[in-house]
Amino acid sequence: MSLMPHSAPVTELIRKLDAAVALEDPEAICRDIKAVLADYIQHDQEFLDPRFLKPRSDRYARRLLHKDPAGRYSVLVMVWGVGQATPLHDHAGTWCVEAVYRGRIRVTSYSLQAEPQPGVMKFEREGEILAGVGEAGHLIPPFEYHVLANAAEVPAVTIHVYAGEMTWCHVFNSEGDVWRRERRELAYYE
Repeated sequence: MSLMPHSAPVTELIRKLDAAVALEDPEAICRDIKAVLADYIQHDQEFLDPRFLKPRSDRYARRLLHKDPAGRYSVLVMVWGVGQATPLHDHAGTWCVEAVYRGRIRVTSYSLQAEPQPGVMKFEREGEILAGVGEAGHLIPPFEYHVLANAAEVPAVTIHVYAGEMTWCHVFNSEGDVWRRERRELAYYE
C-alpha cells in the first residue's frame, strides 16, 4: 500500500525490494536490500519527493513511503534536524536495513549483557560508526539495539526498510549503570 503514486524510480525501487524480501533468510534479505538502497542512492540521489525531506523542529520526522500489501515489509523516510537523535532502542524483534540518503548519521551499537530484573537491562556499548550518503547497515535480532543521531550541521535523511511494519519498539532510559525498558508506540509525521 503506497500513500500516493510514486515516481518511476521509487516504483522500480519497490519492485526490487519485493524481489529481495521474497528470499527466506533474513541475512540474504538484508544483504540484498542494502545493495538495492546503496545503488539507488548513489546513482539517483533525488528520487524521493520533496514532501518526504522536510525536517521537524521538535523531533526527527518519520514518514511512510511504502507499505507492502502482503505485509512483508515497509519503507520509511526519516529526516533528522541538527542535533536530533533517537534514544537507545530495539526494533521489536524485527530485521531492519537503514541507509543514508543525505547528510551523515552516527550509529552507536549496543549489546544486551543481562536483565537483572524484569525491564531493567545492562548494555555494553559495542561501537560507533559515521555513515555517509549511500552507506547502509542492518539489524537482525538479537542484535537490534542502537542509537541514531544526526552527525552534521545540516539536516540528514535516512531510508529504513523494516520486516512488516514497526509500530512500536522499546526505548531504554539510562539509570546509572542500568537501563529501564519502556514500550513506545511509533507514529508517522507530516
